[in-house]
Amino acid sequence: MTDWQHEISAASARINGHVLRTPTAVIGGLGLSRPIEVKFEQMQHTGSFKPRGAFNTLLTKTPGPAGLVAASGGNHGAAVAYAARQLGHPARIYVPEIAGPSKIALIRDLGADLQVVPGAYANAFEQALAWEAETGAEQVHAYDTVATVAGQGSLALEWEDQGLMADTVLVAAGGGGLIAGIAAWLNGRRKVVSVEPRTCSALNSALKH
Repeated sequence: MTDWQHEISAASARINGHVLRTPTAVIGGLGLSRPIEVKFEQMQHTGSFKPRGAFNTLLTKTPGPAGLVAASGGNHGAAVAYAARQLGHPARIYVPEIAGPSKIALIRDLGADLQVVPGAYANAFEQALAWEAETGAEQVHAYDTVATVAGQGSLALEWEDQGLMADTVLVAAGGGGLIAGIAAWLNGRRKVVSVEPRTCSALNSALKH
């Protein structure tokens, strides 16, 4: 069984200096019945929390000549491209053609070998797996590895260190790496609530089944 407290503490120490310690704020008024605490992770490198997991993964691996490969809807690819550039590794990033143009441009600008493929994320991931099998490139998964989840969990560790007071934490969920890391670190000390679009509620549907 994974010791998540250990993994997340180690990840936080490992990525220190590679990611930003993002600011927080307490918002009151606005007709709210109680204050709301927020953490500005959009100020992180590449504009999301994703570099936390990307750096933790890369700093626990020794990629070979083929470098790194990742599939992404946009944010993860940008994070892997950024971390790879900072650490001196080549990276090939597969994104679906439906990815946002700004994310595609960012990945390209960060110097990755960008591959835009027809279809959705699943199709991009299929291509990334094929490239891994063909070349031996190191796969950097967007959400489904211990290293990724532990890296994302460093956000919660950092927030508590900054004085988080809330008894309930709301987390936007996509692939699930962020909410898994936050829930693993908080370990029942605070309630964790997943927030998803009605038309893309993968975690809600999974829990129902």
